[in-house]
Amino acid sequence: QFQLVASGGGLVQPGGSLRLSCAASGVNLGAYTIGWFRQAPGKEREDISCINGDGRRTSYLDSMKGRFTISRDNVLNTVYLQVNRHKPDDTAIYYCAFSRFILGGCSAYGDWGQGTQVTVSS
Repeated sequence: QFQLVASGGGLVQPGGSLRLSCAASGVNLGAYTIGWFRQAPGKEREDISCINGDGRRTSYLDSMKGRFTISRDNVLNTVYLQVNRHKPDDTAIYYCAFSRFILGGCSAYGDWGQGTQVTVSS
């Protein structure tokens, strides 16, 4: 079992952009489908997007399409999530996790790992 670490969060103004990164040591992430998800206080976890090992297949939750873009660089052993035009409702802890494709989106499995806080505020 491996620990994934999300980073790149912080304070951003509405309408701004952030790029989050997901990395791990001791495992080749290129061999796995990786997903991004988030959880805001008092809310259930939301799936955002996932990407397969070679980056040729991606999936997005319908509500996440348009502003979120998932990508990966297997040379750097890193998976990214670009978030544009931030809204206050984007405030949450963002996690990356080993994932699989399901009907309508993605499903994470295993430990959540270390998330990164994104706060959208003026």
